[in-house]
Amino acid sequence: MEFHTDFKPLTVQPQEIEEKSFEMITEELGEHPFTAEQYPVVQRVIHASADFELGRSLMFHPKAIEAGIAAIRAGKMVVADVQMVQVGISKPRIEQFGGDVRVYISDPDVMEEAKRLNTTRAIISIRKAIKEADGAIYAIGNAPTALLELIRLVKEGIAKPGLIVGVPVGFVSAAESKEELAKLDIPFITNLGRKGGSPVAVAAVNALSIMAARKE
Repeated sequence: MEFHTDFKPLTVQPQEIEEKSFEMITEELGEHPFTAEQYPVVQRVIHASADFELGRSLMFHPKAIEAGIAAIRAGKMVVADVQMVQVGISKPRIEQFGGDVRVYISDPDVMEEAKRLNTTRAIISIRKAIKEADGAIYAIGNAPTALLELIRLVKEGIAKPGLIVGVPVGFVSAAESKEELAKLDIPFITNLGRKGGSPVAVAAVNALSIMAARKE
């Protein structure tokens, strides 16, 4: 069965659609405070969300891009807070350098420990991840408790991530967790306010992996 509409797409070629989208984003965003290194992340976040306010709210540690690219090229793990983030990240670009994308939140031992301690699986998953993923990129798009636990462990000198992409979405502790992240003197990418989510975390990591591949 064929459906006929009055609207005709500008193109049906995937690469052309992306290129045209990026052109429109650059034109509509206009002047911005981001560096040339940071802008590809901003661009992909806006592309994933169609939200310019969200894009403008992004914050970068001065060494965030450099650290993220270095971690990927060194084959460090990417730790996702939930499966939605894990699934969205382009694994071939991470794996070509020897890395992997892992998520711990549904591991049986994590679920058992969270139940025993009457706490969130997100918190326990971070405690497990830091034991297995030294120097990893942490991509947190959904769980503020995961981000707050990671921040606590960084402050205590227990966790040493290569980069934290902390962009959880929500109403309870989401904005506050990102404010706490922005106070750390380690590489991070975050944003102000309640907005964020899996697509934002995914877009940031994918932008970094593209930049890492281009530096070969």
